[in-house]
Amino acid sequence: MRIGDAAAAAGTTPRALRFYEQRGLLPPPVRTAAGQREYGRVEVARVRAIRELLALGLTVEDLRSRAHRLHLLTGDEPRSCGSADDAGPETFAPVVDRRLAALDAEIAHLTALRDNLSRQARRPSPGDAADHPGG
Repeated sequence: MRIGDAAAAAGTTPRALRFYEQRGLLPPPVRTAAGQREYGRVEVARVRAIRELLALGLTVEDLRSRAHRLHLLTGDEPRSCGSADDAGPETFAPVVDRRLAALDAEIAHLTALRDNLSRQARRPSPGDAADHPGG
């Protein structure tokens, strides 16, 4: 199928497919005699897997570092790309661990910002006592 049909089947845009190809997440597609990209069921499944992983919070760079393992997620019965039990450098486990640590750090930072803002919002300003007689 052509790029527009493949993109629609994967729930994305032709531009995204070209971007994934440029970033090494998709292997270069077969080309027609006229030079148009041709995609099949396997490529559409891979794009769906990429989109799911991105939606989970992984980055394009995270996926790029393990692009050679993405095919494991696209078969009729997807296999694990790596788990905590199989945490070698070629699995997704180190990538996921780094992303989880980054998310945890971001959550801690945002929680501290929220708590600080909440404290500041509840703190009376210097002019509040003068504005409220008897207070």
